[in-house]
Amino acid sequence: MRNYLIFLLVFVWSTQVFSQEKPVKIVFDVTSADPAVHEATLRHVTEMAKNYPNSMFEVVLYGGSIDMVVSEKSSVLKEIQALSPNKNVSFAICEQTMKRKNVASNQLIPGVIMVPDGILEIIQKQQQGWGYIKESN
Repeated sequence: MRNYLIFLLVFVWSTQVFSQEKPVKIVFDVTSADPAVHEATLRHVTEMAKNYPNSMFEVVLYGGSIDMVVSEKSSVLKEIQALSPNKNVSFAICEQTMKRKNVASNQLIPGVIMVPDGILEIIQKQQQGWGYIKESN
């Protein structure tokens, strides 16, 4: 009986130790204007943020993806609004894209941050050890 109890305690302890998640940091690169890509991105980020609350996730948008974060045009407005209060999720739009597309900051979904250059933002995140996911069709 004693050996069984020791085995059970070691098993429970090892399960706890090895199930501890190591936090990660992931940057999502979104350039597509396709609403299906926007929906897939939000599905991925939502699940990851829920399952890995100690990890960090940033969605960087530039090029054709700008409508994803424009309040009047976004097909994922409610999903972004639901994620915005999470401290481990951020949405960043490229200011260069905003200039090219004539989008003002007051047109963005509240909580979306602006970065000078989307590509540079991704590169800087990677230099800091962030993982990279390209969202596409």
